[in-house]
Amino acid sequence: MNTETVSAKTFTLADLKPVGGIPLFLNVEASGIPATSWAQEHQHDVRGLLEANGAVLIRGLDVPGSSQFGRILSTLFGSELVEYVYRSTPRTELRGNVYTATEYPASEVIPQHNENSYSRHWPNRIGFLCMLPSETGGETPIGDSRVIYDMLPASIRDKFEEKGVMYVRNYSDLDLPWSVVFQTDDKKLVEAYCEENELSFEWLDNGALRTTQINPATAVHPVTGDKIWFNQAHLFHVSNLGSDMANTLIASLGEEDLPRNAYYGDGSPIEPEALDTIRAVYEQTKIKFTWQKNDLLLLDNMLFTHGRESFTGARKVLTGMACPNRS
Repeated sequence: MNTETVSAKTFTLADLKPVGGIPLFLNVEASGIPATSWAQEHQHDVRGLLEANGAVLIRGLDVPGSSQFGRILSTLFGSELVEYVYRSTPRTELRGNVYTATEYPASEVIPQHNENSYSRHWPNRIGFLCMLPSETGGETPIGDSRVIYDMLPASIRDKFEEKGVMYVRNYSDLDLPWSVVFQTDDKKLVEAYCEENELSFEWLDNGALRTTQINPATAVHPVTGDKIWFNQAHLFHVSNLGSDMANTLIASLGEEDLPRNAYYGDGSPIEPEALDTIRAVYEQTKIKFTWQKNDLLLLDNMLFTHGRESFTGARKVLTGMACPNRS
């Protein structure tokens, strides 16, 4: 097992899975040391390890609550945490831009994705803290966006890179109402956000809102220069709900009024076979570990995807985002 000396402290380094030598696992000896003090002392070292590896799991800290978690993330990321605006999943804000992880039923699997990669802006850093591991399951698997890009057939990559992805959303109680997504009841503020972020919008006769946006399907990492797969076509597409639910919604609402859907950037449908291949590559590249209480997972949100496995029993995982980036 390898060791590395950081600020006169020795940390044990071990790969969770042999995929390019990452992610990095730090088993720290911090008994009796406040986690905020540890973060302050080692912030530059951890920041460097995260920049070099893209994913770092820190085990051995004692983080008593959400406020301490927020301060630790801000310190280690070197950036204030950002608000979760233009939401796509239900979460609860605790304090200081610290949120619960996505509040989907325990039986549901959340597919691999890069946070806010359906948008023109996203956090470049995201962190997770396990306050309470579930009885079974509940892992937060991650995946290397560079590996995903390389593993996808060139024919699929090329078509997505040429056309981009069109995201269409109809905001309602079937998914998330627009007041929750944009965190306001003021239509003028919603319109201003849409105009600033190049979201086409339409207020429907029933007061509902529809938005459309065309974004790139891939990106180049601003530091490493690597090409990465960076979109949520597989997650937004109605087929993500499963064929039975998708067919039921289409029959009930019509395709135009689905809560969310994805197309190629020119509005043409994405082939089911392409989406199946993309989902299979995400599945093949999953890196999984079992949460322990107080585990802290730090990710470069462009280099690594994350998701959630189904679980049993209570589970409490917090999250925070930082270092906003724009396309």
